Amino acid sequence: MPSGVVVLTDRWVARRPLPEVIAAAVAGGVRWVVLREKDLPRAERAALAAELRAVLTEAGGALIVAGPDPLDGDAVHLPAAGPYPPPTCGLVGRSCHDAAELTRLTTEDYATLSPVFPTRTKPGYGPPLHHEELRKLIRISPVPVLALGGVESPDQVHACVEAGAVGVAVLGGVMRAEDPTEAATTLTRAFEQAFTPVPQSRQPASETEGEK
Repeated sequence: MPSGVVVLTDRWVARRPLPEVIAAAVAGGVRWVVLREKDLPRAERAALAAELRAVLTEAGGALIVAGPDPLDGDAVHLPAAGPYPPPTCGLVGRSCHDAAELTRLTTEDYATLSPVFPTRTKPGYGPPLHHEELRKLIRISPVPVLALGGVESPDQVHACVEAGAVGVAVLGGVMRAEDPTEAATTLTRAFEQAFTPVPQSRQPASETEGEK
């Protein structure tokens, strides 16, 4: 199940070839990648998928392919519009943006909710959910949720985890980064810090002493 920092690809905004960017992100702790690049011919996209899988598999990670065609793999991420019912795959995710789309989920394993924050990638794709709306939607989601859209800072990662997300899906924060390894490391550490349960505080010393 995808969790932590999940990177979405976009070769048009990436500062280097995608395999190099993904390898750098993997060096920074990323273990899940969603391959987009839907404008590529299938043969080219399948070859790219194979190249990225090799990078991820070596590190114990996995590639998810956007669209119903897993490109010789076993994991897909579907758009909100369809297909319904989902295809049979080892792992199926779905893009969602509101409560109505969440209620249409059936056999999907996880969902993304977006946009959480203002985003340069899809600036006109609906108003940002922000923390409170994200929290409300996660509470009614039948599957684990990744927060997507405009996540570029540790504070934003913390806000998403606090709202109940099992991970954050990041595009521009890694694709546009001058140093994808540093960007991935920063976001991954933020997730690990946010997701680590805080130990229950002990009783105040004054109360303990009063019981003696």
